[in-house]
Amino acid sequence: MADGDLTARILPATGGIEKAQWDRLAGASNPFVSHDFLTIMEDSGSVGPGTGWQSATLVLEDGAGTLLGAMPSYLKQHSQGEYVFDHAWADAFERAGGAYYPKLQICAPFTPATGPRLLLEDPQYALPLLRGAEQFVVNNDWSSAHATFVEPAQIDMFAEAGWLERHDIQFHWTNREFVDFEDFLASLTSRKRKELRRERRLANDGIEIRQMCGADIQPEHWDAFWLFYQDTGARKWGTPYLTREAFDLMGQRMGDRLLLLLAFEDGLPIAGALNFIGSEALYGRYWGCLVDKPFLHFELCYYRAIDAAIERGLSRVEAGAQGGHKLARGYEPIATASMHFIADPGFRQAVSDFLEQERRGVAMDRMHLSRRMPFKKG
Repeated sequence: MADGDLTARILPATGGIEKAQWDRLAGASNPFVSHDFLTIMEDSGSVGPGTGWQSATLVLEDGAGTLLGAMPSYLKQHSQGEYVFDHAWADAFERAGGAYYPKLQICAPFTPATGPRLLLEDPQYALPLLRGAEQFVVNNDWSSAHATFVEPAQIDMFAEAGWLERHDIQFHWTNREFVDFEDFLASLTSRKRKELRRERRLANDGIEIRQMCGADIQPEHWDAFWLFYQDTGARKWGTPYLTREAFDLMGQRMGDRLLLLLAFEDGLPIAGALNFIGSEALYGRYWGCLVDKPFLHFELCYYRAIDAAIERGLSRVEAGAQGGHKLARGYEPIATASMHFIADPGFRQAVSDFLEQERRGVAMDRMHLSRRMPFKKG
């Protein structure tokens, strides 16, 4: 698609773009839109043939071929691995005689973490990039395009292009310049302080927890973590989304942006949690265990993440999708947004009406959850 001197086109892989060019637009803040992460998804076979995820990287270039904008985007044949659930939309569209799949998904694969979805040389290129996405949807008779977990700074860019806004709730921990975990505990009610101290004590009883980053993460550590990840994947999704090779490539290409926590009992690894390090946030992504030890999940995924965020001076911890139990542990209900382009006018209106009601419900839920926060009053 051409717009004056600008051209939008779809590439079959992010790996076809030079790393320096991609990361110039993506920046260094969010690890999940980095060239490293997205090409790991491709090179490991986590996305690609047989997965229902086909890389369809949308780029915007000027007449000289200079990269001015890009989207991490995929042609999807299903709605798995997105964490913004549109299965009911698909059912309704197909009952009406339409074909919901394929659809264009703009996201970091398998990653419910907020981040930029429009990677731009300048904000002026947002609209041409979005119009390019819309044109590809219409010209190829795809049903829709969906940008999930859009960072707040970019919501208006989508809205000004007429995309529909959907809200949900996640639980994030906010660092209010705490000096250590005890300083954070001091902000909680007395009862909650006692509960969290008790949980940490029980979780660490007879357990050694090792924290690893970069070259400290060895192949045997990935072997152990793969077993934990497979167990969680089998229970939650039936089949794990990532391949074994994905973890090796993460260690090789972006090890300095990883924080791996492994729990050992009697010298043997029994559980683990993998975090990604951004410039402002710590992102808790994968967890698994072979032994069900009380509160170990909370220790590895929530409390150690808080420790790490304070130590590194990060402003927040994003601990993934769902999980109301995070609320009692100081993680606050935060509104997340996804943006949607629906090609069919009639279906678009139906979705718009639904989202208007859903946003009101989400706002009400968030208000009620906020009242249950464990912080001291005043």
